[in-house]
Amino acid sequence: MKYMLLIYGNEQTLDETAMEQCYRDSAQLAHEINAAGKFLATSPLQPTAAATSVRVRGGKRFVTDGPFAETREQLGGYFLIEATDLDEAIGIAARIPGAARGTVEVRPVVELTGLPEPARDMAGSARG
Repeated sequence: MKYMLLIYGNEQTLDETAMEQCYRDSAQLAHEINAAGKFLATSPLQPTAAATSVRVRGGKRFVTDGPFAETREQLGGYFLIEATDLDEAIGIAARIPGAARGTVEVRPVVELTGLPEPARDMAGSARG
């Protein structure tokens, strides 16, 4: 089963050095998960200042700067993994560096049939 591990934290708490270390630690974890055959994707997100929210109401599009809601913790990135069950997904989530400072939400992915395959670049890896 696929699980989305959503990483939340206060984006104001890490300085540039700590953020770079978090990226290195997350990349190392991605390699470890990949070696175990469980890795599907991961990526940090730009800060909420770069976010745009889109809503459609009554057929009209409303676009606003910023995230959907003001919160103490912001969505900062994700891991998409393959796990045999929730316990295994939780075990991987606990290893994500952001779990030590924030929250990692573990959500099973609904797998729909008939969706297109991810685009691939010339080297054969998925773009993301």
